[in-house]
Amino acid sequence: MTAPEAGRGIGEEDETGRPPRTAAPRDTFRILHVSTGNVCRSPITERLTRHFLADRLGDPAGGGVIVESAGTWGHEGARMETNAETVLADFGADASGFVGRELLDEHVIRADLVLTATRDHRAQVISMGHSAGLRTFTLKEFTRLVRAIDLATLPPLEEGVVERARALVRAAAALRGWLLAPSVEADEVYDPYGAPLPFFRSIGDEIHEALDPVVTALTGVSARA
Repeated sequence: MTAPEAGRGIGEEDETGRPPRTAAPRDTFRILHVSTGNVCRSPITERLTRHFLADRLGDPAGGGVIVESAGTWGHEGARMETNAETVLADFGADASGFVGRELLDEHVIRADLVLTATRDHRAQVISMGHSAGLRTFTLKEFTRLVRAIDLATLPPLEEGVVERARALVRAAAALRGWLLAPSVEADEVYDPYGAPLPFFRSIGDEIHEALDPVVTALTGVSARA
């Protein structure tokens, strides 16, 4: 496969709206959200994660956490669905400048954590190789594992969000075989593509509910009341 430009993170971007293509430095932590078309679920999850990180940390740069997304059948160059933009606006998140892209090897290689919408997406990411198995989860699977981790065992925020995030992924991977999903559906975020706005909003609520404990664990900061 042809290597892509670097993903859309929080930071300096070139004229295409993407950051310069350089290897991710060790003082950053890269989260990759994956769905099918990269126009509904993964854009919502990407932009909500960025929004929540900035809000919790009071830092528009996300404390060194770079958040991006791609699709296994990504609509390269497409804007996100209008209903997805509306869902983001409901949460006060920014949808501007989003450009869809197809999942490529380099995205997986560069990611420190891959969160997928469904188990099929997770399997597709892992099948690409690149030792992705221990850092690839469905979003809801990762949430379930994170809820079981004693957050006091993670590095304190004073040591940086990046070190805390790396420790969180290791802890979640260690728990995976012990905390199985109660059902197949429990780990799925279903595709709202082509659905009316109320269904998009229900998916947005699911994503929000799943992301909240993850961002709390990453930052050590709970959502504002």
